Amino acid sequence: MSPPLDPPLIVVTGPTASGKSALALILAERFDAEIVSADSRLVYRGLDVGTAKPTLAERARRPHHLIDVVDPDQPYSVADYQAAADAALAGIAARGRPALLVGGSPHYVQAVVDRLALPPVEPRPALRAALEALAAREGAPAVYARLAQLDPEAAARADPWNVRRLIRAIEVVESSGQPLARLGRQRGPERPALHLALTAPRPVLYDRIDARVDAMLAAGWLAEVEGLLARGLDPALPSLSATGYRELVEVVRGRLALAEAVTRIKHGTHAFARRQYTWLRRDPRLEWHELGPDLERTAVERVARYLAHRETDDGLREDARARQ
Repeated sequence: MSPPLDPPLIVVTGPTASGKSALALILAERFDAEIVSADSRLVYRGLDVGTAKPTLAERARRPHHLIDVVDPDQPYSVADYQAAADAALAGIAARGRPALLVGGSPHYVQAVVDRLALPPVEPRPALRAALEALAAREGAPAVYARLAQLDPEAAARADPWNVRRLIRAIEVVESSGQPLARLGRQRGPERPALHLALTAPRPVLYDRIDARVDAMLAAGWLAEVEGLLARGLDPALPSLSATGYRELVEVVRGRLALAEAVTRIKHGTHAFARRQYTWLRRDPRLEWHELGPDLERTAVERVARYLAHRETDDGLREDARARQ
């Protein structure tokens, strides 16, 4: 029996607050597609407001996958995500629908589209605990410095504030004895996909970020953090290392004024968006679309053309298989 075809795949990526989720929902409804999240924070249950997670009402409009997968104190690796995303895509293909891979976590997108051969390194709980304790005492820069000593090239490519990813990188390098670049070059056959990336002028994007931070606080972000800590979750957990959560933890503990925390969150998120641009600009497959009144129309037209061509290509492949 011939292996099943992958579903027609559309990647929707871009920096934070660029409108990826909203556009993806429009495209999913227009083309009867299902959405697969490629966001490293949306996998955690209970981190809803501060991750701008799609609401239950939005998720009811079209099937969503890879959201609310694990609790915040459970480990979750890129390899775990890759396996779950592969399974989700296989199910979508079986249902005869297109798939939208949506998110701003480039390594998650790469793991799926480029079928990265991820290093088979088992978690090392003692090392993780030591590095998490280091992050709690001295902050993410101390963990980043540790990675820079072990693997300068990996550190140059890493998000210096993503403690979870930094710890995993150190774990892999120490266990394998090889730099991440050497391990990461191993890839399977690339999944055919249309790669859409959203963008906006920096002042516009920063205004959108600031407005979203204000909206999330008004929607109960601080109460969400209070609830997570009340559950006994360790603030040093990788899931709580995201910009915003760590600042609001300090507010709850009485170590930081809310107004100062808001300023830090906004500036930190601006910096995160700049780092996302740095990562995304490396990918020549991306077709950039600027936010504006014509975005929905141009995106729908582009996806329609892609799906029409993909359907023709799939038909040709099926004919070739039948002749074999």
